[in-house]
Amino acid sequence: MASNDMNGKVALVTGSTGGIGMETARGLAKRGASVIVVGLDHQQARQAAHDIRGSAGHDRVDALAADVTGLDGLQRLASEVAGRYDTLDVLVNNVGMNLPDRALTTDGVEKMFAAHVLAPFTLTHLLLPLLERAPAARVVNLTGGIPGGPIEHDNLLGERRFIGWTFTHYNHTKTMTMAMTLRLAEKLRGSGVTANVVYPGHGYTPMNRSTPIRAFPILYRPIAPLVLKVVAPLFLSDLTRSARSSVYAASSPEPEGVTGAYFDDKCRRKPWPASALDPANQAAVWDLCVRLSAGTLQTTGLRGDG
Repeated sequence: MASNDMNGKVALVTGSTGGIGMETARGLAKRGASVIVVGLDHQQARQAAHDIRGSAGHDRVDALAADVTGLDGLQRLASEVAGRYDTLDVLVNNVGMNLPDRALTTDGVEKMFAAHVLAPFTLTHLLLPLLERAPAARVVNLTGGIPGGPIEHDNLLGERRFIGWTFTHYNHTKTMTMAMTLRLAEKLRGSGVTANVVYPGHGYTPMNRSTPIRAFPILYRPIAPLVLKVVAPLFLSDLTRSARSSVYAASSPEPEGVTGAYFDDKCRRKPWPASALDPANQAAVWDLCVRLSAGTLQTTGLRGDG
């Protein structure tokens, strides 16, 4: 039985109608948190919330629907949360996607960059007034895939290359998530809000089950069917294990006050990849987020360049 160390706290988890996000929301609810489940579909969000309430043994699980890849969706979500809650203790930016082809959002932004980088950046800014009202709020961003490769300044939105022999834009955006979070953590210092990155490891999630072979790097395509159909169902189906690092970073007393940290799938603090630590890479990703969100966010010190 999980401890009740989250009693009185409010946590929002994006992409929590299934997979790792749902198990993260369930884990936080079991620890006593009031949880806001966010998914693309109203019915799926309500069903997930109902399921989590049964596991947690309390009814403090809310369900909201939003397309967090779009700036309008993020703005509406933040407004709904602010209309229902006075404070927010935890924001877990979990939503993810792995697409085989380059596609754009209604804002004209490449979709995986929008989901993995721009959405955490924008939602954190929009919810910052609620986060700052909490005694010690935490922002938890998820990386994934094989992060740590180069960040290509002329290919941030997958304009030049989308899938290579060993590297895909999915991995590219997940490395950019890390660079953006490091800059975010620095800008949040002194605010009482921390920002960290977790790596959940590989899980047999709905996203992974539906990923077409052509979304994999070319080098890995010959073994991808074996991994997806045999290895993953046998060894990666326990999604509570995959959610462990997210729940840890969001609720455990050990990382309280820790910011700008990277935790692996066993909740151990790990070194950052050089590409995420590079100030030039951080600035390139941050400045692009600032530019893309300019019509949604008012200018703040947090958003400022540098």
